[in-house]
Amino acid sequence: MALFQIAEPGLSAAPHEHRLAVGIDLGTTNSLAATVKSGEPVVLADEAGRQLLPSVVRYLKDGSVETGWDALAHAESDPRNTVYSAKRLLARGRSELKTLPVLPYEIVDAPGGVAIRTVQGDKSPVEVSAEILKTLAKRAETQLGGELTGAVITVPAYFDDAQRQATKDAARLANLSVLRLLNEPTAAALAYGLDNGAEGVYLVYDLGGGTFDVSLLKLSRGVFEVLGTGGNAALGGDDFDHAVVDWAVSPLGSVELTAEDRRQLLDRAKAAKEALTDAPETVLKLELSSGTHAFTLTRVIFDQLTKSLVDETLEAVANVLRDAKLEKDQIKGVVLVGGSTRMPCVRREVEAYFGFAPLTGIDPDCVVAVGAAMQANKLAGNAAEGEDWLLLDVTPLSLGIETMGGLVEKIIPRNSPIPVARAQDFTTFRDGQTAMAVHVVQGEREVVDACRSLARFELRGIPPMAAGAARIRVTFQVDADGLLSVSAREMTSGAEASIVVKPSYGLTDEEIVRMLQEGNSSAEADMQARKLREEQVEAKRLLESTASALTQDGDLLSPEEQSEIDRLARAVGSAINGTDADMIHKAVEALSKGTEAFAERRMDRSIRAALAGRSVNDALFDEKPSGS
Repeated sequence: MALFQIAEPGLSAAPHEHRLAVGIDLGTTNSLAATVKSGEPVVLADEAGRQLLPSVVRYLKDGSVETGWDALAHAESDPRNTVYSAKRLLARGRSELKTLPVLPYEIVDAPGGVAIRTVQGDKSPVEVSAEILKTLAKRAETQLGGELTGAVITVPAYFDDAQRQATKDAARLANLSVLRLLNEPTAAALAYGLDNGAEGVYLVYDLGGGTFDVSLLKLSRGVFEVLGTGGNAALGGDDFDHAVVDWAVSPLGSVELTAEDRRQLLDRAKAAKEALTDAPETVLKLELSSGTHAFTLTRVIFDQLTKSLVDETLEAVANVLRDAKLEKDQIKGVVLVGGSTRMPCVRREVEAYFGFAPLTGIDPDCVVAVGAAMQANKLAGNAAEGEDWLLLDVTPLSLGIETMGGLVEKIIPRNSPIPVARAQDFTTFRDGQTAMAVHVVQGEREVVDACRSLARFELRGIPPMAAGAARIRVTFQVDADGLLSVSAREMTSGAEASIVVKPSYGLTDEEIVRMLQEGNSSAEADMQARKLREEQVEAKRLLESTASALTQDGDLLSPEEQSEIDRLARAVGSAINGTDADMIHKAVEALSKGTEAFAERRMDRSIRAALAGRSVNDALFDEKPSGS
């Protein structure tokens, strides 16, 4: 008897069919793709056997595009049309790129951020990234012999919502289905944890070409839980290169550098940095438009030039440990990720900081792609029998909304495991309020002005009620990719509004670091400011409700009583303008107590009005039982 070939519900492929999926490390300097073959992760190489694909794209006059090694070969001869470090430009505006050095190509303003001017017109960082992803996807499909089901693409842990969305947009342009965006340090820990069956708390030190991430992960019985993330989104191997450039340019004085000169300087500086990994010194030979120059760079000089950069990474490590309330001796291992961790000065300082050698068993250039491939393999439905592990990532910054007084009510705290959904109820401030503006913010401070605005939307159709009577439920949802959606619903009427947060561009590199630093250093001052604003909001609410009550029912008071309430209200009004929260609180309490008798009389009047002309039985049995 013949049997049907059937698949599990929701799966288009047959049970025995292996679905083709890849993990992609979309890097600032280099990118890679990896997959799982016969249960083992494999980094995919090109026809020449090279695993790394330089994250470089060149636009030619004839409309064609070169990527990777072909584009890199023309970086010096055609610097204005050869784009590198596009990852650092994703979802950024011109004002947010002040920390970047002068680049050989021209950056121009564009809707939603910046673009790169080329012979083919202005190209966005998303378009540049898409070309890199296309090349990696083609490499994968050629080697795997079929169409990809999807890809897990890694991003820095400190990529904000806009940068993550830009990465997904690049994948869509490349016709890639994104199974998930995965934080780079998490992918690295995944690779080490599954490979070694490790358990305990591990720290991932990820120094890439354009960003530095540090993550703490707890590995226990197949569960990978991110305990915290930190780092510096404006620090990477590129900055070590530029330190060498500045050193080499210094003796040249005020020589005017062309775009070709700048590109050559960067290439020579990068080559020198890499040479010093194995050699005690190297020579920078420069053939600039101003003449030929040669400089000897020793490892000692290089270490001095870049010491402040290494110190910045260790400062970020200390902050993450403090946030997680962990000591250095509680860390079982340190995983080094990113080609920049090959620098001897980095390895030496990390070992000195922790007191033991970091883990380097997997190529630091490949470890992120390997972890991403493992996750992609599982999400595609290829997990082997008994392969049962769970990955719990976190959101890097707190998310909340603005409340009265310019305060921030945090709904999802930073380092919350994702995906996550949380809701909180709010109410109206004024009598008869029928609409509410919802302002979504991101950051660690207690006041809106010190946080980043993500989005705004309005909830309309709230039934007119007394202040504080309405119940509006605001729900935040962060998906597995770290992308946010917010909804608000009035619980009585069912009126609802929502938004998927897609800001034109997100946090600046400086702001990401500043938010966490200020969130720690300004915690006490922020709480004092919050207390003051809360008291001011309550005072304003009481003054408005008192004024409204006097207008409606002031005839219930004697002149003396009216005068006393006016005096207490003036005291509250005077205290509001000060900075003493306790004084405002006392004035509010005095006014509340002073209006208690007035409130009772108003209540009596309301009850009498409601019962006027009706018997007690009428009042009690307004609604007859059904069927009577």
